[in-house]
Amino acid sequence: MAHIHTSAPHSGTGFFHNVGSAILNFFTAIAESNSRMREAERLNAMSDQELARIGLKREDIARHVFRDMYYV
Repeated sequence: MAHIHTSAPHSGTGFFHNVGSAILNFFTAIAESNSRMREAERLNAMSDQELARIGLKREDIARHVFRDMYYV
């Protein structure tokens, strides 16, 4: 699960604060429901030995999960 923490010098309950919060919550929900994120979380929960068995290193998880979207 992705955790996002934001802080602002002054937060309030004004219109722009509410709109910003709604947008942030929307994109957070999209990211968390994305099947690629679930796959990354599943792989990240594996031990280093389990990852080695399938030919991955922990630092290569994101590259592996997003390999067809991003050319890194």
